[in-house]
Amino acid sequence: MGNSGNAQRQSNISSKHSARDKALALASPYDSDTHDPFLHATATEIVESIAAGKWTASQVLDAYMARAVVSQAKTNCITEVLFEDAKKQAKELDEEFTRTGKLRGPLHGVPMSFKDQYEIVGYDTTLGFTHWANKPSTKDAFLVTQCREAGAIIIVKTNVPQTMFAFECSNALWGRTTNPWGDKYTCGGSSGGEAALLAMDGSALGVGSDIGGSLRIPTSYCGIYALKPSVDRVSSDGTKGCNPGYEGIRVAYGPMGRSVRDCELFCRIVFGQQDGAHQTVPVPFRPVELRGKLKFGYYVEDSMIRSSPANVRAVQETIKALRSQGHECVEFLPSLSKEAMSTFVALTTADGYKRMLSTIESDPKESSLYLSTLGPKLPGFVRRFIAWAAHTFYGDKPFHDLFSLARSKSVSEFVEFTDRRNKVAKAWYKEVWDKYGFDGIIAPVQSLPTIPHGGCAMLSPLAASTILYNVIDSPVGVVPVTRVDPTTDALPADFVPGATGTSAILEKGMYTAPTPAYDPVAMAGIPVGVQIVGKKWEDEKVLAMMKVVDEALGTARGFGPGTWKAQ
Repeated sequence: MGNSGNAQRQSNISSKHSARDKALALASPYDSDTHDPFLHATATEIVESIAAGKWTASQVLDAYMARAVVSQAKTNCITEVLFEDAKKQAKELDEEFTRTGKLRGPLHGVPMSFKDQYEIVGYDTTLGFTHWANKPSTKDAFLVTQCREAGAIIIVKTNVPQTMFAFECSNALWGRTTNPWGDKYTCGGSSGGEAALLAMDGSALGVGSDIGGSLRIPTSYCGIYALKPSVDRVSSDGTKGCNPGYEGIRVAYGPMGRSVRDCELFCRIVFGQQDGAHQTVPVPFRPVELRGKLKFGYYVEDSMIRSSPANVRAVQETIKALRSQGHECVEFLPSLSKEAMSTFVALTTADGYKRMLSTIESDPKESSLYLSTLGPKLPGFVRRFIAWAAHTFYGDKPFHDLFSLARSKSVSEFVEFTDRRNKVAKAWYKEVWDKYGFDGIIAPVQSLPTIPHGGCAMLSPLAASTILYNVIDSPVGVVPVTRVDPTTDALPADFVPGATGTSAILEKGMYTAPTPAYDPVAMAGIPVGVQIVGKKWEDEKVLAMMKVVDEALGTARGFGPGTWKAQ
C-alpha cells in the first residue's frame, strides 16, 4: 500500500472518530441520582412505566444516552451514534402519547442498539473496514424498521471484529473493545460491542447475529442474556456481511438484553413478520406452557477441549438449582461435537477464505484471524506436516483432524461436506433428543470464561462448544450464572494437557503455558454463563426454559440492569 493509501486510511479513521465524538457530546453528563431509576429498569419495565404516565420517552432516552457515553469511554464499544435522530423520535413519541394516550407499540420509548452490520439510513455500515467509511446506507434493514414501528428508539450501532469471524472485538477503523468487567480481557465477538454496551446499561435492548457463537460468546463473557433463534425466525434483510451468498453454515439473528423477558418481548414482536424477500418463516410467536417438571440433559465439557473449573462450576450450579426445583437432570456426552466442528471447519474453509479476507483490502489483518485462516494459505505438504507433528509429538488428534480439513476444496467436496452437515444434524436428533427425551440441554458456552486480548489468535477452536449448535441449527439461549472466583476456580495442581484425549496443544495454551489464557485471579469477577438448547423451531420453548433456569438460580447472583458498577 502506498503513502497515499495510508494517508486515506488515516484520514477515514480520524474523520469517523471525530464524528463519533461530536455526536456523543450531545448527551447529558451521567448523573446516578437522575439517571439510575431508568437504567435499572428492563426494556419491559420501561414500556410499562411510560404507559402508566410515570416516565416519558425523552427522560428515558436522556439516561441511556448519558450511560452510552460512559460505556464508550470504558470499553470502546460504539461505532455510529444516532443521538440527534433519537431525540427527535423521543419527542414525537411523547407528543403522540400526550395526544392519544396510547403507545405506538410494544417497544414504545425503549432505547435500542444494533450490531454495526445492520443498515440504517444516513449512517455507515463499515464493519470496521476503513475503506467502507463515509458511505452511508440508503435503506433501513427490515429489523430496524420492525423495531422502530414498534416504538423503539435506536441510539447507537456497536463494534465488531474484523470480518466478524472471531470472538474478540477489534478492527482497523474503530480499534479494540474491552470487557466491562476486566480491561485486560475481550468482550467477545462478533456481537461484542453490543454485549459490552448492554452490560453497562448503555442500551436497554440490542440485536446481534450468530454463525459460530457470535451472539452467545460475548453474552457469556459480559454477563447478559441472549437468544440465538433457529435460522430464518428473524430477518437478515438489510444486513451486511463479508461473505454474502455463503450458506454452508447459515447466520441466525437475535436479541441481546438484560433479562429473559426482554429477549421474549423482542421475539413476540418480530417472529413471523415477512420481509420484502420473504426470507423469514411466516410463523408468529407461539406461547408455550411448560409441564411442571422438565427433563434436562447436561455436560460440562465435550471430547475436544476440557472446560475450566469456572465453566464447569457454572453448569454444575445450574444443574443443582434445577434439581432443587424438582427437574430431572441427566448427564450425557455430546459425542458428535468433533464431527460438528470438523464439518464447520471443512465448510468455512472451502474457498480458502478468499472472499471473506478480500474485504480487508489494505487494512492490517487482525491477529484474531491467525489460526482460523492459517491452514488454507499453507502449501499442502506444510499443512499435512503440521497436522502430522501435532498428532505424532503431542498426541493431539483433535488438532490434527481440524487442521487437516482447513484447506480449499472443490465444489464436489463442498457438496459432500454439506451432506455431512445434514447427517450430523439428523444423527443429533437420533442420538440425543430421541434417545433421552430431553426438553432441553444445559451446556458450557465455552471452555474459558473469557480470553485475554490477542488470545483468539491461537485459541479460535474454543468456539467448538457454540459451533455445534450452528451446525445442527438449534435455538439456544444464554443465561448468566456466576462469576470467576480466584479460590474456587483454581486449576487442579495435577492438570495435564490432553490427558483425556482432548487437544493437548490448545489446553497447554489455555492452562499451563508460561502465560496461560486462564488465570482465575486476573479474571476474578468475570461473568460465566451457560447455553440452554432446544430443538429446531422450539425457540419459544427455549425462552420459557431460560425463565425456568433464571428463576431457579435466583436474583442474588447479581445480573441484570444496574449491576455494573465502576471498578
